[in-house]
Amino acid sequence: MRYYSTEGRSPKVGFRKALMRGLAPDGGLYMPESFPERRWTSSHFADVAMLTLSGFVPRTGLIESCREAFNFPVPLQKLGENLFVLELFYGPTLSFKDFGARFMARQMRLALKKGERINIVVATSGDTGSAVASGFYGVPGVNVFILYPKGRVTNLQELQMITFGGNIHALEVAGDFDDCQMIAKEILGDAGLRMELNLSSANSINIGRLLPQMPYYFEAAEKLRWKYGRKEKPIIVVPSGNFGSLTAGLFARAMGLPVEFFVAAVNSNCAVPAYLAIGTMRSRDTIPTLSNAMDVGNPSNWRRIVDHCGGDSVRINNALRAITVTDRETEAAIFSTHDKFGYIVDPHTAVGLHAAGEIAKRGFSRTPIIVLATAHPAKFRETVERVTRLTLEIPGRLAVVMSRESKKISAPASKEEIVKIIKAAQ
Repeated sequence: MRYYSTEGRSPKVGFRKALMRGLAPDGGLYMPESFPERRWTSSHFADVAMLTLSGFVPRTGLIESCREAFNFPVPLQKLGENLFVLELFYGPTLSFKDFGARFMARQMRLALKKGERINIVVATSGDTGSAVASGFYGVPGVNVFILYPKGRVTNLQELQMITFGGNIHALEVAGDFDDCQMIAKEILGDAGLRMELNLSSANSINIGRLLPQMPYYFEAAEKLRWKYGRKEKPIIVVPSGNFGSLTAGLFARAMGLPVEFFVAAVNSNCAVPAYLAIGTMRSRDTIPTLSNAMDVGNPSNWRRIVDHCGGDSVRINNALRAITVTDRETEAAIFSTHDKFGYIVDPHTAVGLHAAGEIAKRGFSRTPIIVLATAHPAKFRETVERVTRLTLEIPGRLAVVMSRESKKISAPASKEEIVKIIKAAQ
């Protein structure tokens, strides 16, 4: 498989080069040249992942990467007659971001030459940072610099990033996520710095983080069919911020995933619904919400979606819908989901569930709807406990970080100052 840049001004490259670069030299995002059709049945998710990713990723080490990275369950739960939830939060950091980060860490380890060192710069609005920290902790030859917005992540999200130390450097940036993302892109786009520091990214702008998210869509469709006996094409609702997961879903659709269409469930940072309505993407100032990991005013992966659909707004609108969900509606969804089904959800999944209810009202009440559950509710216990009046049990993987020492570094929203921090850590 060869990968081209969305900007069209860089040579095509193989997977490993795209993985190690992160961004193409022209500043574009790497895209696969083609999407081989996939049809199979399998009872093991690691096998589903291996078959999905074969052709995109070199065979050497692929089986081992899948079996090591995806060593946790991916259950599909039925809530209502036509409402299902795919639980993606059983990885080490209790977030769907573990799928991409764990696979990517193993592939980078394979790609590094003996004695080579690489510096990974990643921006996070919440869960990406902890997943990348967990996935890359202790990997020889890799230094990770995580940029996260001060005061915009939950206490537990922060603790999952700032307590590793070693090769993991957590930078608390005085700004919002879009500031962090802009600085990361500026650093990665600086040709001189890239050469000097051997830089790459672990955000979903890196194709190596995005591709491993394709398999869970096939897993959802398979379980809907063989576990619940539903043969119709489902609607899949994707809580969306930077649109990496939804892009992976569109890639899976191009490979034969049976899906009616996707729904991008977004919070008040609603640039994409506006695009679908008027055909123009306008970046916006980030608005803090309860679903903080989706607080993205200018989603990077939208460039991939436009490229994937050939810039055709009709194709984009046929492939997906977008629904904006307010914080009040998010709280209502948390409450009603527990009240009606006895099921507890985090704010991001609640955004998806509210969007599912809205899409059902638009003539799809008899179509199976699958909502991606993106994080364990305990990661957002303050919100969930306040709304449900429950006391949540903290899983051991979260409880252990609460007693660890903070190793965070405070930094201004400045490329120059953050570069100094990166250089000082070499």
